[in-house]
This record gives sequence, structure tokens and C-alpha cells, in this order.
Amino acid sequence: MIYHMIGRTYLENGIPVVYEKADAFRSAVVGIWVRAGSRYEPSELNGISHFIEHMFFKGTSSRSTEDIAKETDAMGADLNAYTSRENTTYYIKVLDEFLDRGIELLCDLFVNSVFDPAEIEKEKGIIEEEIRLSEDTPDDHVFDLFNRNIWGENGLGQTILGTSDTVGTIRRTDIMEYLSCFYTADNMVIALAGNVDIDRAVGMMNERLGGIRGNGERAEVEKPVFVPSLKAHRKDLSEVHVCIGFEGIPSDSPMRYAMLVMNTLLGSGISSRLFQEVREKRGLVYSIHSFLSSYHDAGCFGIYAGSSGRKYRSVIDIIMREACGLKDTLLPEEVERAKNQLKGNILLALESTSARMNNLAKQEIYYGRTYTPGEIIRSIEEVGMDDIRELAAMVFDRDAAAITILGPAEEYRPA
Repeated sequence: MIYHMIGRTYLENGIPVVYEKADAFRSAVVGIWVRAGSRYEPSELNGISHFIEHMFFKGTSSRSTEDIAKETDAMGADLNAYTSRENTTYYIKVLDEFLDRGIELLCDLFVNSVFDPAEIEKEKGIIEEEIRLSEDTPDDHVFDLFNRNIWGENGLGQTILGTSDTVGTIRRTDIMEYLSCFYTADNMVIALAGNVDIDRAVGMMNERLGGIRGNGERAEVEKPVFVPSLKAHRKDLSEVHVCIGFEGIPSDSPMRYAMLVMNTLLGSGISSRLFQEVREKRGLVYSIHSFLSSYHDAGCFGIYAGSSGRKYRSVIDIIMREACGLKDTLLPEEVERAKNQLKGNILLALESTSARMNNLAKQEIYYGRTYTPGEIIRSIEEVGMDDIRELAAMVFDRDAAAITILGPAEEYRPA
């Protein structure tokens, strides 16, 4: 008999542990999530969250960088981390037979990293190269410019990587102070998914993470203000990269399922309105898609397109027409198609234990509870035509749009 269970427990120091035990899997994933990201950083230390993420892999009191790499490969494991604007995640994915070793290794990195000053200086050069690479990748760099244009210079407008200037000033004392403020029990969530022995895993983490306490002190950030803007950043490129944005909704908004359906039918997938109209019918772009950026107190509905210097104005015109006219042209069959596509995407993604771990942690952080796949599917099914029309009328305001352009182009806003 296949055993499956979703639940929540707590470490002895109060860190919540959300889990999905499913013995049908041969893999197990453990993730440690910290509510620390670029929006919380002082502007003069922009990039420190991402910098610290790198430094956790540069040696502990008992393991060198090489030891960490060899032990990870010896298990056939995936040991990694990533930083976003609101969270930093450290995780390991292993075969279930190596779960104990994986937990021990992950916890060692998280608790016993030494942050050697020589390694800090070396890592500055590596991250500066990463920053230059991002700036030389226009379909990546345009999103940083876009976020700065809509959210301002601080908070959500700061880049995750930081700048060469800010990263270059980071000292070990800055790192230790940042850790004391953010890497605290009251600012963490642990998520496990796959074929895991929950009681054993929790016991191991109590032993290794029990010294982390919930005494973090940090100021609450102000609610960001979405700024409608029009900015062109001229650069000698072969293409023009465009981001168009409208103010969206926070992660826990009751309208989030209607927003997911609207995003799907407008610009997610090859059957979406924008893909069909702009690429397939008119041949104006190679790449076009819509996206959602939702945070705990704000959000953005965005659309990206890459086009030539001769065609980008037409692309912007069509995007604005399709978005702002959606409330009046919505068809029942495209709503149903989008709902079915969304349900399929969600269920297929959950065949991965990594996706299940991420899903558990995000729900705990943003909702304070776990929604089962069945509950999510039912919520999607309940989205109706009127919900989409109401949301489209609220979001797609031509006068409140933000447009960011990168490449050989001028500022352009359609009439």
C-alpha cells in the first residue's frame, strides 16, 4: 500500500517544519527557507543576501569546499541554494537511503560555515563576474531595469545580485550582523518532501539546528508603491527587449486563482492570446510571455517580448490592446482551456519532489497553511468569467501601465 501524508510540526526552538511524506518516491528533499532577500537589504549592502548564499558553500569548521563537493557527488545528490527578493533557500535532494547524510551535510553548512575572509574576497570577484554576465544578457537584464522602474531604487527595486560597488564593500562583520538579524528561528521554515522518515528527520534537525533562536531584530519594510513609468535604456543590441507591467496583487490575495487563470490565457503557453496574435499570426517576435510577480504585500502582472527595432512599437500596441481589451472580448472556451492547462501544469509539476518541497514552503510562508493539490484544483475550477472580467478591469489600466525598453529604441507609449 502506498503511504502519503501532509502535515506540520515544529522543532523545539519553534521553527515550523512542513512535510509531505510519500513512499512512492525514491527521492527526498529537505529545504531550509529564510525570509531574507534583496528587498530587505540596506541599499549600501544590496546583494548581501545572495552573497551569503554563496558563502555557505565555502567551507565549514569540519569540511572544506572540496569536501562538500565530493560528499555531495558521492551521494549523487543535488545540493544548492537560491535567492529571491523575499527569501533565500538552501536545499538538498538525495535518494531516500542517503537522507540522514544529506540532512547532516545541509545542517553543517547552515550552522557551521566559517565565512573565511580570504574566501569572502575571492567570492566578490566571482559574483562581480555573475553581475557582468547578467548585464550582458539583455533578456535577463531588462527585468532588473523593469523592477527598478516600477518599484524605485530601494526595496523590491533592488537587484538580487547587487552591484559591483555594493558587493565590493561587503565585509565579514556585515555578514555576521545580517545573519544575526535574519537567520533566526522566527524567520525560518523547513520543508521536506518525498520518502522521508519524519520523526527521524525532525530529531536530527532538532540536534543540529536547535541552537538557532528566535531573537531577530529587523524593521518592517514599507508597502511598496507601483510606479507607472516609461523608460527606454538605449544599448547597441540586435533586438529590442520590452517589459510592460501593471499593478498586481499580493501572494495571499483571494483573487490569486483568477489571476493565475488570466495569466495563463493571456500570455502563458503557445495557445495564449499574446503568443498566437503577436508571434504566430503576425510574426513580430520570437519570444513573448506574461508573468506574475507576487510578494507578501504587493504584486505585478508583467509581459515580456523581444522584437526588432522596426517592430517593437507594433508589439507594444498589440500587447496593450489585448490586455486592456480583455474584459470586453473574453470567451468562455478560452477560460475553460486556460483552467485545464493550469490544472495540468500544477499536477505535472508536483510529480517532482523538489516542486513539492517548494510548494510546501511557499504556502507556509505566504499563507500560514498548506493547501492540498485537490483544494487548489477546486479553487481553479471555481474561477468564472465574471471573476476574470472584474480582475482584468481592475489590473489593465492603459494609463497606469509601466513600460521598460532595452535596446536600440526610443521611449514609446501607445496613444
